[in-house]
Amino acid sequence: MPRIIVLSTTANAKEANRIAKDLVERKLAACVNIVPISSHYRWKGKTVHHRECLIIIKTISELFVRVKGRILALHTYQLPEIVALKIENGYTPYLEWIDNNVRK
Repeated sequence: MPRIIVLSTTANAKEANRIAKDLVERKLAACVNIVPISSHYRWKGKTVHHRECLIIIKTISELFVRVKGRILALHTYQLPEIVALKIENGYTPYLEWIDNNVRK
């Protein structure tokens, strides 16, 4: 079963925790890490710098559409970052743990 990491940035830790809790409780993610970051980006023609939180979501590819839907439902950004990266390889017991802790 293909596993993925979904990345999204949030406005603050409160929003990141709300999304993380929702995804794990719904078994759409086995684990969500929250990392404070400093982001520089262009928005509406201007260069912007903000503190944000990066959420790192471990799940399986067949759940991506549902994960994306929950992020969009809970997110405050007009255009949230939601990208998925394939997990090409990893420690087999950990990968199996992901499989066993998401809804199939």
